[in-house]
Amino acid sequence: DWAEAEATRIEDVFVEKPLALTYENGRELVTLASGLGRILMVGHVLEYHPGLTALQALASSGALGDIRYLSSTRASLGKVRNEENVLWSFAPHDIALILRMFRARPNRISATGGNFLRPDIADLVQISLNFPNGALAHILVSWLNPTKEQRQVVVGSQKMAVYDDVTKELVLHHKRIGFDGDQPVPISGEAEIISFPASEPLLKECEAFLAAIATRKQPITDGASGLRVLEVLEAAQASLDGGGTPVSLPYEEFSTKLPN
Repeated sequence: DWAEAEATRIEDVFVEKPLALTYENGRELVTLASGLGRILMVGHVLEYHPGLTALQALASSGALGDIRYLSSTRASLGKVRNEENVLWSFAPHDIALILRMFRARPNRISATGGNFLRPDIADLVQISLNFPNGALAHILVSWLNPTKEQRQVVVGSQKMAVYDDVTKELVLHHKRIGFDGDQPVPISGEAEIISFPASEPLLKECEAFLAAIATRKQPITDGASGLRVLEVLEAAQASLDGGGTPVSLPYEEFSTKLPN
């Protein structure tokens, strides 16, 4: 019939971030793609960034110990958007990275910000993501920064790592906090440069979409992962609108659902 004929015309889709403007619309897309056996891929390009892939590999290998804290900064001077605030423009990338790193949904989200250029569009937003195991992630996004900053810091119980996208360096710091009796004591060590392939993230992302089409296997940035990012975005926006009031989400581990 007509509905079946229309369904056969729907192709595999690569959609730029975010997946949709609302969680409900995103869920409809994921359900539709699943029902039709189509590939639905979201443009979370940082998940294909070789430097951040190497950073994630350090964390997942246990080299850092237990991950206690992650901070992600994405700031520059412009480009100022008129249709969206900086949360929806910049933060989807950072949220996608954090969900992949922690392999879980946060159970509490809070966000505050400033509307400096226009009364209804946030130019700077700070987001805190709390996890039940005590781990914390923090995101700062702004287009009112004098210099370009794109940096991720991961603090573990044994070591720490920093990726700086301006210098294109991933540094493993052999530093931690130990104890002398009950007194916390900083323990310093060397800084080790970690090498990674010099590949273009956008190219890797496009190759992943073509591979998914050819193999019919969902990419890592599939509709389900895009929907998880959208859920956190909506919660952060609700907190931002509420003056920083925390928003709770039901906790869920992704360890069996999100491939490396």
